[in-house]
Order: sequence, then structure tokens, then C-alpha cells
Amino acid sequence: MLRKKIIVSVSNDLTNDQRVHRICSSLQNNGYDVLLIGRKLMSSKNIENRNYKIKRFRLLFNSGFLFYACLNIRLFFYLLFHKADILLSNDLDTLLGNTLVAKFKKIKLVYDSHELFTEVPELENFKFKKKLWLKIEKYCIVKTNAAYTVCSPIAKFYSDKYGIDMKVIRNLPFRKEIIIPYEDRKNVLIYQGALNKERGIELLIQSLQYLPGYELIIAGKGYMENELKTLAGKLELNERILFTGNLDFSVLHSITSKAKLGFSIEQGTCLNYYYALPNKLFDYIQAGVPVICSDFPEMKKIVETYKTGEVFEGFTPEDLSSQILKILNNPQKTKEYYDNCLIAKEILNWENEEKILLNIYNNLQ
Repeated sequence: MLRKKIIVSVSNDLTNDQRVHRICSSLQNNGYDVLLIGRKLMSSKNIENRNYKIKRFRLLFNSGFLFYACLNIRLFFYLLFHKADILLSNDLDTLLGNTLVAKFKKIKLVYDSHELFTEVPELENFKFKKKLWLKIEKYCIVKTNAAYTVCSPIAKFYSDKYGIDMKVIRNLPFRKEIIIPYEDRKNVLIYQGALNKERGIELLIQSLQYLPGYELIIAGKGYMENELKTLAGKLELNERILFTGNLDFSVLHSITSKAKLGFSIEQGTCLNYYYALPNKLFDYIQAGVPVICSDFPEMKKIVETYKTGEVFEGFTPEDLSSQILKILNNPQKTKEYYDNCLIAKEILNWENEEKILLNIYNNLQ
């Protein structure tokens, strides 16, 4: 029996996208022939040890309107002249090219929305750009044969707005072993994720002023990286803050396992962050790292249901440092949070979540 071919599109360079890697791996391991398409940057690392095929485009532009236009044109012509049974578009920035080809070739189109793309803070003050993305979304999303996203509120948002059946596949990681027991860890704090606007990273850096003897690992990249490094230098915290850049999945887990406390303290009023249920929340749990998270519904629900940490109670660096010390100076509390991570990691893992994914693809008509 021939394996159905799925071509998966994403706008990043594939190196650090854990969600896409998990989905491609699961589909490849369960009877599908998967090709993942992304882009190649000057700084892109070689990708090895993937069980599915990879292709990366070099584009003339790396940001802005011309980048998105160039990406979708390249996707359109590549997909048009390569056989596929199913096209999987990741996020709105790859959806137009996929939609046009799927419609022309009369093949199945699946959409994976990693976030509320049109509600990100980067579009808040750009009405024309936001209006354009909304028009693309409205045109494309109703033409999909299946769609899913990262959490229930975002699924409801799309279902209510466009009348589609948007499923939920959470950003759960593969189950991992604890590398360093909690009692052997030093006073290390960690932030995982993009270094972008309203992620609470500045607040975290500022709080370190009130935490002598503590170190902070910032694992990720983004357009605010230089600004954050400047802030760390101005506060004379360079020796206690490590900016790692993007890391391979296994290296990221190893470094996260050194930490006593992780952070997901997105701020601001944009719906994308308010509804967020990010990778890092579950990565911390797999590493046995208690978390302080935003008082936003989806993150709060996980942390309070599984009792793996606390919701951030304040607004200032002083508030954050006070809550950090309140947790870490209480051995009974940290042991409870750590022990609960060990229980939660057996439930909140990709090995359980992938069953939902496979059911969606196996039932495509």
C-alpha cells in the first residue's frame, strides 16, 4: 500500500520548531511520507537525525512584506509541481500559497495555527498590515479540510469567527527523563522562548537585581535580543545572565534541567498572549522545573490543576523577585512543586497527545 505524501510548510528555518518536529515525526512513524519545507538563513545550522525529509528555501528577503510574498510565491510553485496527497500549512504566513495549490490540484489542506496570528502585539499599531492578514485568513481558512490549534480558547475564537471545526492539539513535548535531581541544582532561573515584545523578559532581568547569588539563563532568539543584552549590561548583570541563543531540542532540555524555577510571564493585553499555552510551560514540567506563569487562563489552568508552580501575583521587578524568594526559600514548597512535575510529566506528553493528531489525519475525507 502506497504511503500518503504530506508536504508540510513553515516560515522558519526548522532548527528549533519543536511542535512541527513532533507532528512530522508522528506522521512519518504512522504511515505517511512527510516532506517538511522551511527556509535557509545564513545562520541556519545543519539539521540531522530527522526521520522525515527536509527542504529549505533561500529567499531574497528575510523580513517584512517582501519576505512573506517571496515565501508564498516559492511555496506556490514548489507545491504546484510536486506530488502530494495532503498539504499542511503552519500558521497564517504560509497559508495563502498552500490554499491556492490545494484548490487548483483538488487535494486536502490542513491548517495548524500555532497562535492567534492577527492578534500578536507586533500588529497592534499597524492597521493596514493587520487588515491584510485578516483578509488572507478569511479567504483561506474556510477552504481547509481540517484545522487545529494549541488550546481551547483559540480554537473557539476561530470556530466562532469562521464557522469551522477547529480542533486542539497542545504543545506537549516528548516524555523525557529527569537529568538533574532538584536537590542537586544551583540557584539558576530559566526563560525559554522567543526574545520578543511583551514576553516579560525585561521584568525578569530587572528582578535579578534583587536576587544576589542567582543566575538567569535566557534560551532563545528574537528581535529584542540586543535590547535585552543592553539592559543586562546597564544593570551590571552580564556575569549572571547567559544568553544561549537557539538550542537543539536535547541541549535545551539538558540546560533547562539545571534550573530551579522557570518563567512564562507574558504581559500586555493582546489576545494572542492572553490565550497562550506555550511550549515552555510543558518543557519545564518535563525537566522537573516549577514555574511562575502569567495570570492568563490557559497557563493558569495548567499550573493550578497540576500544582506545578504559581501564578505571578504582581507587576514590578520587586514583586517578581519577592515571589521567587518566597518559593525557593521554602524547601517544602519546592519539593511539592517538583514532585507534582514528576506526576504531570507522565500525563502532559506528546506520546499521549499524538493520538488526537493521528485521528484527524486518518479521518480526512
